Amino acid sequence: MNLTISGHHLEVTPALREYVLTKLDRVTRHFDQVVDINVLLTVEKQKEKERRQKAEVTVHVKGRDIFVEQAHEDLYAAIDQLMDKLDRQVCRHKDKLQDHHHQAAKRMDMPAS
Repeated sequence: MNLTISGHHLEVTPALREYVLTKLDRVTRHFDQVVDINVLLTVEKQKEKERRQKAEVTVHVKGRDIFVEQAHEDLYAAIDQLMDKLDRQVCRHKDKLQDHHHQAAKRMDMPAS
């Protein structure tokens, strides 16, 4: 699994990198077919104070790409909310991959007695 953590208008500190890694553990624990993950942390210089810190992640899993973004006034809170969203989407993707269709009992061939 390739992991890229980058910052835009912000230096990615070791503490920030470690925080993102611990949060990503939960996602990779649920779904192990992750090919690569790109995390982008951004500080925007717009006027509204809330939603200035933005975190976005693109997860390339077998079958599709999952993109999630979240903005908040606190970067750590944005990362928390982002990982919650990502976890839900990864679980939904994993659920779609599993075959939940079972044959009805009346459709099964009964063995001759």
